[in-house]
Amino acid sequence: MSNHSIAVLVGSLRADSSNKKLARAIERLAPKDVSFQYADIGALPLYNQDDEQPLPEPVADFKALVNAAHGVLFVTPEYNRSIPGVLKNAIDWGSRPYGKSSWAGRPSAVIGTSPGATGTAMAQQHLRNILAGQGSPTLTTPEAFLQFKEDLIDDQHAFTNAGTRDFVQGWLNRYLEWVRKLSA
Repeated sequence: MSNHSIAVLVGSLRADSSNKKLARAIERLAPKDVSFQYADIGALPLYNQDDEQPLPEPVADFKALVNAAHGVLFVTPEYNRSIPGVLKNAIDWGSRPYGKSSWAGRPSAVIGTSPGATGTAMAQQHLRNILAGQGSPTLTTPEAFLQFKEDLIDDQHAFTNAGTRDFVQGWLNRYLEWVRKLSA
C-alpha cells in the first residue's frame, strides 16, 4: 500500500480515553506508508439540517478530512449498548447535504474497547448497521472486541501483551488489504 491515508474517528471525547489509546496503538502498528488523520468530532455542532447551507467551518473541515482519506477507522466505546451520540452526530454530518455523503463507497473498519468482557460488541454491530445504510463497505471479519485493562497499552502506545498485539496486527493488516482493494 503506497501513501494511503486513514481518517480516524474516536467515539470518545475523554482526554484519557481508552479508545483513543487503542487508536494510537493501532497507528503504531501501521506501515510507514499509511498515515492516520484524526478527526476532531467534538468540534462539530449538533446536526441540524437548517445549518447545511453553508456548512459550518468545522463540518467542512471534517468532511474534507474524510473525503481525502482512502479509508475510515472507527474506534468506539459502548455507551448504553450503542455508539456515543458524538459519533452518531459526526456520521450524520458526514452524510449531508443530500447527495454529498462522505461515507458512500469509502472502506471502513470498526473496533473498540471497554472494561466489559464483551468489549464493544453491541456498539460495533449498531455502527456496522449505520455504515451499511450509508453505503460504506465495512470490514466484517475479523471482528475485534477488546476488553480494556489498565495494562493493555503502555505510555508509548504499545500493546503490552504479545498475543493481543499479534491479533490486532492481523486485524489491521486485513483492514489495510480491504482499503487497498476498494480504493484501487
